[in-house]
Amino acid sequence: MSILHLLLGTMFGWLLSRSGAADYDFIQRMFLFEDIQLFGIIGTAIAVTAPGLYLIKKRGRTLLGRPISVAPKPRHPGNLLGGILFGAGWSITGMCPGPIFVSIGEGKIYALAALAGALVGAGMFGALYPRLASACGLPPLASGPGDG
Repeated sequence: MSILHLLLGTMFGWLLSRSGAADYDFIQRMFLFEDIQLFGIIGTAIAVTAPGLYLIKKRGRTLLGRPISVAPKPRHPGNLLGGILFGAGWSITGMCPGPIFVSIGEGKIYALAALAGALVGAGMFGALYPRLASACGLPPLASGPGDG
């Protein structure tokens, strides 16, 4: 990991913290449709990111010139089940993966339970994947170190 990655991650965490995206009450108000500000933050993130991703995919290279290929992800029934589980976990804990670490950094001890739940859930998914693959029509998992 380079210093640039550390700085970008720190800036992202700071933005999540300052925007309220790591605040349990703020997120609960969003899910209850009592406050739509977080929907605006998410929409702004999409509006800022989408053009950059489009240009990177169109060019086929990153800004540093490294080749990139983004293959479409397969659609299958597991996407719906995974989305439901992710949304339920987000609603119950008030955190998705990024804000878990922001909340821990802010000293919110309850975020450790969310992190433990996320890790246990990811481990269970990995252990149960062969059974889930046949039941939900999931694609085979790629193996190997990947490209980072």
